[in-house]
Amino acid sequence: MGVSTSAPQEGVAVITVDFPPVNALPVRGWYELAAALRAAGADPEVRCVVLTAEGRGFNAGVDIKEMQRADGHEALIGANLGCAEAFAAVYECEVPVVAAVHGFCLGGGIGLVGNADAIVASEDATFGLPELDRGALGAATHLARLVPQHLMRALYYTSRTATAGELHRHGSVWRVVPRDELRAAALGLAGEIAAKDGYLIRLAKAAINGIDPVDVRRSYRFEQGFTFEANLSGVADRVRDTFGTAPDTGSAGTGTDADADADADTETDREQRA
Repeated sequence: MGVSTSAPQEGVAVITVDFPPVNALPVRGWYELAAALRAAGADPEVRCVVLTAEGRGFNAGVDIKEMQRADGHEALIGANLGCAEAFAAVYECEVPVVAAVHGFCLGGGIGLVGNADAIVASEDATFGLPELDRGALGAATHLARLVPQHLMRALYYTSRTATAGELHRHGSVWRVVPRDELRAAALGLAGEIAAKDGYLIRLAKAAINGIDPVDVRRSYRFEQGFTFEANLSGVADRVRDTFGTAPDTGSAGTGTDADADADADTETDREQRA
């Protein structure tokens, strides 16, 4: 359990996340992932990284139970900083990062794949930000890298999810494959990238990041300020405790009963808190 790194083929490092039951990462998990990504990128023998996960889904975001157990705001601050560090480590990794996504990719998972260089997904993969149902905000920066602006807003406000097929049609997912072919497809793309000169591929990554119109680290940290405000105001706890379904006159979430995918998101929350 945790974060591990392997080298299944020349020039490719595979970083695997495994935090049962749903890959909702504790604070230490985000920092472990960031460290693994930075170490792989700094390895001169590595020319591409594949980011993958074990279990039912790729990532379910932060460990809500950890925040509920903690007194004060230490766990919230730790999760905020840990997520920011992990997302940045994907983006700033010296070599391209291919995300291999299966099952659910929610919350912090969007931060990871939104900052990846390429995404390969299984047919059952779904992507979304149920943040408004969890008393949080954030990662719209990264969802906006996966879908057009108005779709991003609609998905964010409703907590709905998008399928791998939909993201493929928008051009953000490279390939959609059966789940049992996901690893091979991701390694195939990574191998093609890793066949390039190591020094030149690092220059290419730095050049592409340098022309990015959005400073993703600054943009995400701006969003996190509103998450902290929601916690200070008390609305975050109220929404988290009712999975975003409690009626309110002002700022509660919209709920996740709109479709079957969103129901699954709520089930994921319940498993985290069981």
